[in-house]
Amino acid sequence: MSLIAFDFDGTLSDSEMTVLLGEKLGVDDEMAEITERAMNNELSYAESLRSRADLITGLSEEDAEDAYSQVELRPDAAALIDRLREAGHTVAIFTGGFERGVQRALEADDTAVDMIVSNRLPIEDGELTGEVEGPLIEGTKDDQLEELAGELGVDMADTIAVGDGANDLPMLEVAGLAVGFEPKPAVEPSCDEVVSTMADLGTLLESRGMLAAAVDD
Repeated sequence: MSLIAFDFDGTLSDSEMTVLLGEKLGVDDEMAEITERAMNNELSYAESLRSRADLITGLSEEDAEDAYSQVELRPDAAALIDRLREAGHTVAIFTGGFERGVQRALEADDTAVDMIVSNRLPIEDGELTGEVEGPLIEGTKDDQLEELAGELGVDMADTIAVGDGANDLPMLEVAGLAVGFEPKPAVEPSCDEVVSTMADLGTLLESRGMLAAAVDD
């Protein structure tokens, strides 16, 4: 069985968590600009994440939770996750985004994954502190993929990484199969395959023998 690691923002979800949070304080345009620069490898991910977290200093916990509730999975993403897990594969999400948003999106579509590795926005006195914590600020997704594969006894040749942005490059470059989901121009050369919908990804995994062909009702 294989290990499939997904990025979240821009891949499993077309929501951008920091932009949704930024809308609450009217700084979403600044958020989007920083995010785009980071995803195109024009700015280090750690620097961009800290800059975005700083922009939402003082956002109330209530407003943050409301923003997280707006995070949604892409069409067919939940069904694909369920098919992969039912087939015996391990599904992980490695994201520089925030665990609460990932959890809310998965819960809304009544699905779950085997592991989430993500970052957190600390709260003090009911407000975001402007700091960010977690393993995927300075840490990279290749380390997470290799560590989890080792724990599961899965050969790296049997791993699959799916992502779109520059911070996904490390795991795309070490995975057995690198799939770009509408990847940024700086990322596409490192992809073995490129897809633009979750349905297309399902078809690709069927062709690779990872999934049985879907049967129409």
